[in-house]
Amino acid sequence: MRALVTGAAGFIGSHLVEQLLADGHQVVGLDDLSTGRRANLPVEHPDLRLVPGTILDAGLVDEVMAGADVVFHLAAAVGAFVIQERTRQALLTNVHGTENVLDAALRHGTRALIASTSEIYGKNTKVGLVEGDDRIIGSPLKSRWTYAEAKAIDESLTCSYVRELGLKAVIVRLFNTVGPRQSGRYGMVIPRLVGQALQGRPLTIFGTGRQIRCFCHVADVVPALIRLVRLDRAQGMAVNLGSTEQVSIEDLAARIIAMTGSPSSTVRVPYEEAYGPGYEDMQRRVPDCSRARELIGFRPQRSLDDIIRAVIDEQVRAGEPATA
Repeated sequence: MRALVTGAAGFIGSHLVEQLLADGHQVVGLDDLSTGRRANLPVEHPDLRLVPGTILDAGLVDEVMAGADVVFHLAAAVGAFVIQERTRQALLTNVHGTENVLDAALRHGTRALIASTSEIYGKNTKVGLVEGDDRIIGSPLKSRWTYAEAKAIDESLTCSYVRELGLKAVIVRLFNTVGPRQSGRYGMVIPRLVGQALQGRPLTIFGTGRQIRCFCHVADVVPALIRLVRLDRAQGMAVNLGSTEQVSIEDLAARIIAMTGSPSSTVRVPYEEAYGPGYEDMQRRVPDCSRARELIGFRPQRSLDDIIRAVIDEQVRAGEPATA
């Protein structure tokens, strides 16, 4: 199989590329290296070609799509800090970039997997969110919700390409995928807190700390992506991928302190101080992954402690805590 991976040098993309190569596939990786790193990839591997460039370059996207059997579209502007600071560019990348990928995939007859997000559900705090649940989104005038809006447009575009034009595509909604290589620089909570703990600094908890999240190891997510893109029954669907192990952010911080043996304390930072005026957050986000389980037998094998330990081990080895 010949695969194109956009965002190949990023956190999830690099793990996906490694798995595809290990499975004997040929891979072309497209990445503008704005947040991804060449060092994340085995660039000397004979079956990997890394192409520097942006998904906003329609001609380049078409060129790298040629000959691909499948495309995994992971490239996006992500992270709360990125969205807050560069809202316009993030919107352009996340909407027009996806449109370029869909156009090229249709033109070349390439199956597509479009990475979406649990942010789609907005402020819906239902325990066990299923793919058809309503979105509860704040004002479009607040940049906090622009990532969710852009990804919703991506999903609608994908569905229209499937229904109206015959593209074979599946949408995957990722719920807080975590693991080695993820940076805390853009607001990702576990690598940020681990970095602070390893440095003996106070762990900064934004808001009350009572927000509930579920975290899933990247090593559980990547095989699911590969199975879903090739599954005929999944075409045209949105599929949740995540863990259902719930934890509050304050309990997460306490667990990280205990597992690192850090002398750190915790400090709460108001949302307004961290992100600026008008920032909103959701109090709970827990997926129902029954559809993924029915389609591909998806069951995460790694616990939250496994995830934290993997991030700690990587940062200790690198000697570069991934703090914000």
